[in-house]
Amino acid sequence: MIVSTTQVPTASLLYPAQVAAAWFRDCHTIPLRHPQAGMAQLFHAIFSHHPSWLKRLLLLRNRIAARAGLAVPPPQAILAPTARPAYAVGDTIGPWPIFALTETELVAGRNNPHLDFRLSILKLNTPAGPALAVSTICTVHNLAGRLYLAAIIPFHRAGMRMLLARAHAAGRI
Repeated sequence: MIVSTTQVPTASLLYPAQVAAAWFRDCHTIPLRHPQAGMAQLFHAIFSHHPSWLKRLLLLRNRIAARAGLAVPPPQAILAPTARPAYAVGDTIGPWPIFALTETELVAGRNNPHLDFRLSILKLNTPAGPALAVSTICTVHNLAGRLYLAAIIPFHRAGMRMLLARAHAAGRI
């Protein structure tokens, strides 16, 4: 498979403080066919093309999370994500607020009482050519955060690998 599991790149804006403090971290890299693409374009190339079964699963997760008092995006952000012409820090991309945005990296995420998470999409120049690294880090605040991650981590890892492989196979990244 063309998706590799790696460490969070030291070039990421997440590194080193947020990575060191994270209870969970992972990173997947994949060759990048379109290194000229903007960060928002790459985000949407990956996260705006969920298969219908994954959309249903995310909607169910959000209904349960909302009942627990957690911040969740509106269903439309999952069912029919839209891309805007331009984004800035503080805007929402897909279901998440943007925390950082440069020419080579987009960091989005959410802060909740049980955990904070960040998703980084980072363009890399590797010896094998351009690549894209997608990193996720989660800092837990309590037992609820640990239990949530214990339930989600296996799905997250498989889901991220699937989304990246699908985006690459479709020629979107």
